[in-house]
Amino acid sequence: MSTATDSRSWLLPVAALFVATIAVITTQSIVPGLLPQLAADFSVDIPTAGLLITGFALTSAVAGPVLALVTGGVSRKHLLLAAVTVFVLGNVLSALSTGYGLLLAARIVVACSHGLIFGLATVLATQLAPEGRKTSAVSLVVAGSTVAGIAGIPLGIIVGAAFGWRTTFWGLAAAGALVGVAVWLLVPSAGKQPQQKMLTQLRAALRSDALIGYGVFCLYMFSNMTIFAYIVPLLTQTSGVPAAMIPWVLSGMGAFGLIGNLVGGRLADRWPMATMLGIVAAVAVITLVMVFLVGNAWGVVIAIWARWMVGFGFPAPLRARVLKDAAGAETLASTLTTTASNLGTGIAAAAGAAAIAGGWGYASLLPISIAATTAVMLGLLILKARDRRKKPALA
Repeated sequence: MSTATDSRSWLLPVAALFVATIAVITTQSIVPGLLPQLAADFSVDIPTAGLLITGFALTSAVAGPVLALVTGGVSRKHLLLAAVTVFVLGNVLSALSTGYGLLLAARIVVACSHGLIFGLATVLATQLAPEGRKTSAVSLVVAGSTVAGIAGIPLGIIVGAAFGWRTTFWGLAAAGALVGVAVWLLVPSAGKQPQQKMLTQLRAALRSDALIGYGVFCLYMFSNMTIFAYIVPLLTQTSGVPAAMIPWVLSGMGAFGLIGNLVGGRLADRWPMATMLGIVAAVAVITLVMVFLVGNAWGVVIAIWARWMVGFGFPAPLRARVLKDAAGAETLASTLTTTASNLGTGIAAAAGAAAIAGGWGYASLLPISIAATTAVMLGLLILKARDRRKKPALA
């Protein structure tokens, strides 16, 4: 797609992709807030209802790359519209579900579209934006995930509590339909993707630098989710934050994360590797400070807000880097990045559960996060060293 210009004509279509991200991330993360209602309505216990989350994550992790691989040659705009259609149908089926099994099946349908929508939105953003603004475009798309945390997820939970969980899914289906209209009207068509054999796509997406990028992304999500998966008991039971303050703390995390995401993307347009290294170093230092502040309610809240603001500047430049390293298989690479994110999230939840069950307490999650952040730094330094070796020697 050669639609990028030096004008601001790229902003409107990227804004449509931003809204698409809000919708898919809200749909992904809404179920935890509705679990008690779902468990009660379908007469299952909370752990069983929680399989709705697991099923979604596993399906998204596998379906995104597979669908990206088998749909090579299809126009990215048309493929995105097809994925949004599946998203709408899955949420309609969720709203109409009369049993737990039907709802689980409906969530799996939605999950099939999740990784593909996010991956396509990221790739299209880089193609629409002019040179020097590509990472900013990716950061705008990624910002949809933080806006989902600030507004989409809380609104969905409030609507579900007031009018029933089915209303939430109807609302998500309506949001998906609006996204489809916006994509149809605002995102330009550019013909078909270059037709490539599956083996060619795999070779491009699995280049060594791209593989390191996936690993770095997985580790970074692990470092974040080790804390976030258990943020509520960490704050209330260890730090003494009043339960009534938790929604405000979480909204603050989303708001500060949005700021960091946009600023990080802009900085990375000019200094990509330096920006990523600086962010990771700052996240490690802030998390270390949290170790000493964990017993102070306001101190730990401020530190968490600072960590989220700085840390959310990292995903966009890393995604942009992976797309560059996997040139020729951008859609597949973008979905594999989402897969790496899902894997990091799942491993973090399991590792955190093991630490807590082992009697180490919620505070033990902080040094685990620091260790993962250190591993992220090592991965980035490896990429930097490889970049240096690729540069031609100066005459």
